Amino acid sequence: QVQLVESGGGLVQAGGSLRLSCTASGRTFSTMGWFRQGLGKDRDFVAAIAWNGHHPVYADSVKDRFTISRDNAKNTIYLQMNSLKPEDTAIYYCAGDSRTVLVPSLAATAYGDWGQGTQVTVSS
Repeated sequence: QVQLVESGGGLVQAGGSLRLSCTASGRTFSTMGWFRQGLGKDRDFVAAIAWNGHHPVYADSVKDRFTISRDNAKNTIYLQMNSLKPEDTAIYYCAGDSRTVLVPSLAATAYGDWGQGTQVTVSS
């Protein structure tokens, strides 16, 4: 059974930091990523990373503030979020793509497995 389990969400003041984790079990994904969905909004791409840690990709809205990384020995990815803004408030979802690709996809439809999500709330 494939599972993706996120942790690390919470409430933080604007300008603060949080670190999200996502551990996969039951499958090793070539690409893993983070998406987020604000209340009443679409699910948007945040960041993704290939199996070798190369070619991380970021949404323009989080570039230079968020950093994605992975520990293959633990089958875990992380999202370090700094300089958080109220507009970063959302449910953050971890996702896995089993396909072998050169560059991680930004499209949610490319990811076949998803976690349950973790809430991040940034107060002003």
